Amino acid sequence: MTATADITGFARACTLVDIPATNKLAVVVDGVPLVVVRSQDEVHALYDECTHAQIALSEGDVSGGTLDCWLHGSEFDLRTGMPLSLPATEPVPVYPVKVDGDAVYVNVHAPVPQES
Repeated sequence: MTATADITGFARACTLVDIPATNKLAVVVDGVPLVVVRSQDEVHALYDECTHAQIALSEGDVSGGTLDCWLHGSEFDLRTGMPLSLPATEPVPVYPVKVDGDAVYVNVHAPVPQES
């Protein structure tokens, strides 16, 4: 993104430097708990709770475009929030992200539409 990126509706979540070597960071944006993830040169923001067991996904592992829940092993697609393995059957909300320089912005008021 350029320094003139339109960030209307977006709130600053963190900087790229804030995201640790584990590639994920728990943040709260406008009262919404999120996990911000760097994976394959992309930045994603998901609701920070597994839809199966209400466990913080920020405690899981990132691998190949997925984030897992450490408790029961459910994996979620970083782009869509869709569960890729049981026991989770419901998607996790995913939020639009914009990167402007080193700053990461998220729009928690307009989640990405999910497949039914």
